[in-house]
Amino acid sequence: MATPARSNCAVIVSTMLQPWRVTTGLMLGGLLSLLNFHWLETSVAAVFNVDVTERPRVRISRYIIRYFVVAGAAFAAYELRLVSLPAMFAGLSSFVPALFIEASRQFYFAIIRREESF
Repeated sequence: MATPARSNCAVIVSTMLQPWRVTTGLMLGGLLSLLNFHWLETSVAAVFNVDVTERPRVRISRYIIRYFVVAGAAFAAYELRLVSLPAMFAGLSSFVPALFIEASRQFYFAIIRREESF
């Protein structure tokens, strides 16, 4: 997906044009977005691949814990005055435009060219 590239471009532009708190907010938000996506992907895969040797509750709890980790990191950075809150939300939201770009690309290949790009 295009999430890292889009976040990198925003961080590079903000480094030149914005205060350092905006840049760190974009960086932290983008990193938390990537961490959240990776953690969501692995925890959902763990829920659907239930193994009888390991308790499923431990795997399912990771799904909930990720919210507390992301919120805790965001709250700590804001309270320490390391980040701009709107910039951090923009970094956390960087996954959404990347998702729409990827969906548009998949739609183009599947419908217009009659190909599957999996």
